[in-house]
Amino acid sequence: MTRVREILVATANEGKIREIEKIVEEMGGVRLLSLKNFPGLTPPEETGESFEENARIKALYYSSRAGVPAVAEDSGLVVDALDGAPGIYSSRFAGPQASDDENIDKLLEELSGKTRPWKARFVCVAVCADGGEIVATAEGILEGEIIPERRGTGGFGYDPVFFLPDEGRAAAELTLEEKNRISHRRKAFETLFRLLREKRFLG
Repeated sequence: MTRVREILVATANEGKIREIEKIVEEMGGVRLLSLKNFPGLTPPEETGESFEENARIKALYYSSRAGVPAVAEDSGLVVDALDGAPGIYSSRFAGPQASDDENIDKLLEELSGKTRPWKARFVCVAVCADGGEIVATAEGILEGEIIPERRGTGGFGYDPVFFLPDEGRAAAELTLEEKNRISHRRKAFETLFRLLREKRFLG
């Protein structure tokens, strides 16, 4: 019989949680816990200079304080014409409490006047930690380009202006199922959970 392992998903972002839940649902063998199960935990300061460093900080912090294995991810948008920005600052590109719309406005403002196509990619690095040690790390990338007008009402973050040439649509025009099939987060977490199974960390 397959052993079910409880793992804390170390994010308060509901959009990310839904995406990860969908991925795990298809794989089985894992019961996800959320930060709501650990109301006393305050988030750590993300002082890393890369997606991987920030994901490691979060996974180690939450696994040691919650006393259960934790998976954390750090992800963001990398735009070639902006020398990799907004990068690790994607969620706060327009300021610490910026909304998705404000971040998109800031992005389009920075890109105005630059030659199109505005090549870009979503990057996700997922890390699992247990007992103060890193168990596995994985990366997922989704290539696309930024468009100057919003399209679609689904998704979150920069999805309305992230165009996928292979799909002929913006990420916000995809259903959750369609997005999960190709997303950078799916690629990272599928690889992460495969590595955890190979290491016998999961049943």
